[in-house]
Amino acid sequence: MVLRALAPLTLAWAVLAHAAPVCGQPLVAASAPQNDVRSWLLRIHDAAGRRNFQGTFVVSGGGYVASARISHFCEGPNQYERIESLDGKQRKVYRYNEVVHTVWPASHIAMIEQRGMLSSFPALLQAGDDGIGDWYEVRAEGSDRVAGHDADVLAVRARDPLRYGYRLWADHASGLLLRAEVLGEKGDVLETSAFSEVAIGVRPQPEAVLQAMRRLDGYRVVRPLLTPTRLESEGWTMRQIAPGFRQVSCVSRQIDPPGEASGASASPPVVQSIYSDGLTYVSVFIEPFRPERHTRPFLAAVGATSTLAQRQGDWWVTVVGDTPPATLRMFAAALERRKP
Repeated sequence: MVLRALAPLTLAWAVLAHAAPVCGQPLVAASAPQNDVRSWLLRIHDAAGRRNFQGTFVVSGGGYVASARISHFCEGPNQYERIESLDGKQRKVYRYNEVVHTVWPASHIAMIEQRGMLSSFPALLQAGDDGIGDWYEVRAEGSDRVAGHDADVLAVRARDPLRYGYRLWADHASGLLLRAEVLGEKGDVLETSAFSEVAIGVRPQPEAVLQAMRRLDGYRVVRPLLTPTRLESEGWTMRQIAPGFRQVSCVSRQIDPPGEASGASASPPVVQSIYSDGLTYVSVFIEPFRPERHTRPFLAAVGATSTLAQRQGDWWVTVVGDTPPATLRMFAAALERRKP
């Protein structure tokens, strides 16, 4: 799913639901062993992709609160999604499989993206070679109710200080993730995301999404370029990846905010290299240093999301992830410019 267009959401939802599988295939059995991390996560991931549901999703952490109205439909092999922000500047996101339209009605700007190249998270779990059990352990914590639905409560504990833990509430009948908490090293709640109300098993309405995606008359349409690449091809190398993480994609992309001038004045492409441990992500962005834009290095955290930005020679490096800051520092320290 594309909920991170709304706010820095808990990866236990935003990642598990991203690039969800084909509709209509059987779900992972509800009786999967409770100590099997992969089985539980796959069941949650599958439910997010194969169920029809509508609801209001609320995220809070680090002093912010954001909410969105979400509709997700499956019909045959196809998936359709509509996400409308309910706070701040109006924004609507529509998804048909891997094609994503983000629309800003007030400024009459629409951005069209192809999201397939940004993540291979589900493949890591499904192939069974992610080693996720080496870095996380899961245990059942009984049952609860969320938004009127009976839920199984799962605790996912990180085995080292390089990643956060989670507490997950999955709908007992379907496996759909209803609530998630990101937990700090001392068990403190860094971020919470949950449905305040949700209907599961609703009638699919794909045309409601497709019609909205076709209505772009009067909008300035922005199509950011997204090109597969390799760090080495761009003149970089990562000496040592943080334990448990592996590279899942690398792209060259344009990241000028919608509404900024394009053409000759547009920013140069940015290289984005994405790493995952099977549950969480770290993104490394590399772009030419520009003093008018990159005024000072910083390390900041909002909720569960940390951001590290610093100059490296003639380049500006930004590392973002739902991890402790120490993990971002490891990635930044390991990135090297290759000698010509």
